Amino acid sequence: MATELPSKEFELRDGGSLLYAPAFLPAAEADALFALLRDTVPWNQEGRPPRMFPRLTAWYANPGVTYSYSGVTHQAVPWTAELLDVKHRAETAAGATWNSLLLNFYRHGKDSIGFHADDEAELGTNPVIGSISLGAERRFVMKHVASGEKLEFTLPHGSLLVMGGTSQHHWRHGVPKTQKPVGPRINLTFRRILGAGFDEQEIRPRACRD
Repeated sequence: MATELPSKEFELRDGGSLLYAPAFLPAAEADALFALLRDTVPWNQEGRPPRMFPRLTAWYANPGVTYSYSGVTHQAVPWTAELLDVKHRAETAAGATWNSLLLNFYRHGKDSIGFHADDEAELGTNPVIGSISLGAERRFVMKHVASGEKLEFTLPHGSLLVMGGTSQHHWRHGVPKTQKPVGPRINLTFRRILGAGFDEQEIRPRACRD
């Protein structure tokens, strides 16, 4: 049975946590940031034919930071002043420090991301993942691996959602396709990539996000 997400800190089954701020960015600022990212980010459609990712992506990070999943290794684009500003504000709200940002551009209802966990080795044991939503609302679904319990909700324009604790061990999340008419959505997903002790050639993703 789906559960509505309250507008507060929320404890998840088996030690996970969510922090939800529905109006993290003021509407006018969210509008401007959406337009800026839509028009200036060097968007790419990653994957390998015939299985291209059903969305566009871009990767911003500190120098030397890379990220690999589903057979794709992202090379970082340097931070812009606007992205650094919103990153610092999100870090303050989350009580976390991030060195990278994965951007996803859902152009229409056919764009999606499958159920997955942000549990790659280079993210550490209990990563804190911060997510800002811009543009059209889409269904965001979380599913507990063992019990099948679901959290299903929409994230409004300018909202912040932070997943912490053990959430990436016990829950999967995704944005399913929809047949309903829907506008474009941009999602900013902040994370901290751990460099020390990891050989990039040995890291393998544990969840496919096609």
